Amino acid sequence: MDKSQWIRTRTLESREFFERVKVATRLSSEISAYCLDEAESIQNAFEDLIGKPVGDAFTLVPPFYSDYGLNITIGRAVFIGYQCAFTGHAAIDIADQVMIAHKVNLVTAGHPVEPDRRRDYITAEPITIGTNAWIGAAATILPGVTIGADAVVAAGAVVTHDVPPATLVAGVPAKVIRQLCEQSDV
Repeated sequence: MDKSQWIRTRTLESREFFERVKVATRLSSEISAYCLDEAESIQNAFEDLIGKPVGDAFTLVPPFYSDYGLNITIGRAVFIGYQCAFTGHAAIDIADQVMIAHKVNLVTAGHPVEPDRRRDYITAEPITIGTNAWIGAAATILPGVTIGADAVVAAGAVVTHDVPPATLVAGVPAKVIRQLCEQSDV
């Protein structure tokens, strides 16, 4: 099923998105101003950004960047390292016990590759990260990708396609390196 959205630029809809971008970048700056020992303030500010509560045992190490925020859903016991950027307008669904290392980019938006359409549209597709997945440092997850439960994305990988559960992917573009142990019962 195609979950992609095309948002025409220079329209009322795109102006509304841009107004939210102004709010989200301000809230991201507020989150980024906190020190790690201000966990409750970080969590409260993050909940303001995403417009909903996060799960129990949430940890985020500032700074953090988002250009929309309302599209993000966080499960319980999620860890997000420093200098992560969650961008775009499509859904970002992060399940329970996910670990996201520092400098990870979750990118749900882009533009058409055709030169004559590139400035006329923003494209967006959701990202889903399954239970107990681990996203390594400086990895980039691109629009439309699902990371399966218990999967590991190696540091620096660029993930352009779905990652099966309980596998290790690495490289640019990311490819399956090996199957991991049996999936956990988390």
